[in-house]
Amino acid sequence: MRIIISPAKQMRVDTDSFICDQLPAFMEKTGILKDWIRSLSYTEQKRLWACNDKIAQENAARFADMDLTRNLTSAILAYDGIQYTYMAPAVFEDGQYDYVQEHLRILSGFYGVVRPMDGVVPYRLEMQAKAAVAGHRDLYDFWGDDLYREVMDESRVLVNLASKEYSKCIEKYLQPGDRYVTCIFGEPDGEKIIQKGVYAKMARGEMVRFMAGIRAEEPEQLRAFNWSGYRFDEGRSSENEYVFVRTEVPGKSL
Repeated sequence: MRIIISPAKQMRVDTDSFICDQLPAFMEKTGILKDWIRSLSYTEQKRLWACNDKIAQENAARFADMDLTRNLTSAILAYDGIQYTYMAPAVFEDGQYDYVQEHLRILSGFYGVVRPMDGVVPYRLEMQAKAAVAGHRDLYDFWGDDLYREVMDESRVLVNLASKEYSKCIEKYLQPGDRYVTCIFGEPDGEKIIQKGVYAKMARGEMVRFMAGIRAEEPEQLRAFNWSGYRFDEGRSSENEYVFVRTEVPGKSL
C-alpha cells in the first residue's frame, strides 16, 4: 500500500537533522525544469509562480544559485505547510520514519515523486503552473504517467490524501485492478459534506501520523481514525471513498 500527499508551497532548510544520501527518482527531468526556469526572465518567472514580488525575488535567487545535489533537506522536513505541521514528522519515532519511507510518496511539480527521506532543495513550482516545457503543454503533460508508475507498488493499493491539483496526476492513469481510496474530511452542511481547506489539510497530516503510528497496511485500518473531532462515516463512505465527518470541536458543536 502506498499513500500520496501534496507538497507545500513554503519550504525550509534543515541540513542537520538527517544525512541526505538519496535523491528523488526523476532528477534528469527535474534538471530540465530547473534549466527552463532559469532561462525565463524575472517577469516570466513571476507570472509562472503567480506570486508577489517578495516571493518571486526569493525564488528567482533560489533558482539562480540552485545545486540539486548539495545542501539538501530531507523532504519530510523541507515542506513547511499546515499538512506537514499536523503530521509532525520532527517528533516521529524511529519506526514511524521507516513506515513513511516505505509507504508515503509526496507528489511534486518540480521533482515528480519524492520519498520522505529524499534530499531536496527549496523551490517553487505548482503542478498547475502554466509551464510549457520541452514541447509539452503543461506539467501534467510533461510528467505523463511517470508519477503513477513510480507511486504504485505491487499491492496495487493507493490511499489518496492529496489535493485535486496533484491527485489528478495519478487518477488519469489508474488501471483495472488498482484500488484507489480517497479520504474526504468534511463537515455537515444540510445533506452535504463540505471540505474546508485548512481543516482538510490538518486532517490529512494527522491521518499520515495516525497511519504511521499503527503501521497501517490496509485501507480498512483507516476507519479507526478519530482525531480532531473527525469520525469515519460509514453511511456516506464507499469502498473507494472514505468520508470522515467532524461534528464537534473542543468548545463547540458544528
